[in-house]
Amino acid sequence: MALPLSMAGCCRLAGRIAGSLLFRQPRRMVLSSTKCFVSTTTINNLQFKLDERTAHSSLDLYKRDTGVIYRILGLDPSRLQYNPERFRDWAVVFGDSHITSGRHYWEVTVRKSQEFRLGVAEVAMSRHDCIGTCNTSWVFVYVQRKWLAMTTNKMVPVSLVGKPDRVGVLLDYEAGRLSLVDTQKNQIIHTVKGQFRGPLCPAFALWDGELLTHSGLEVPEGLN
Repeated sequence: MALPLSMAGCCRLAGRIAGSLLFRQPRRMVLSSTKCFVSTTTINNLQFKLDERTAHSSLDLYKRDTGVIYRILGLDPSRLQYNPERFRDWAVVFGDSHITSGRHYWEVTVRKSQEFRLGVAEVAMSRHDCIGTCNTSWVFVYVQRKWLAMTTNKMVPVSLVGKPDRVGVLLDYEAGRLSLVDTQKNQIIHTVKGQFRGPLCPAFALWDGELLTHSGLEVPEGLN
């Protein structure tokens, strides 16, 4: 079974069944160019799928690459063809679209997961980092029955009680805002600020259960 995430070190090595929860300093790798992402988005109805070429070996994509399932064992990383765009240390997968402007909205259905992250990251983010631990990613974290906002390994509690089956993510690129949305009440729960310097993409991390993404959606009216 996947180990629970400690509050002191919120990101752990995916696929490691037994071991320590001590956080290690990851190596840094900057990807100078990326070819797996397919488009630059200029409209508000962002349409994306999950990109298998970025997916950690413990993650399986399904439903035409719109969903992701965590496998305890997963694939043997040594049997995967080397790809500098693949996450090999952390259970992370990216969406396949670039975002360089505009307001965009998508939703995520959560199934049987008690530990996941969702948000955005720079396309060229180091594949040795986990989303939320560096200054090139901004995420909302669900762990130990609590919600947190996280970037550069700094965590802020989010006042959302319980785990809804479906949540929304609203990105305002020019304003530098990423918001978690209550889809039942159609209201913003929490917003994080960021300095977006380059193309972004939807980003997800998962350590149990599964996530299903819903893109191509209009920004709901009333979300400011």
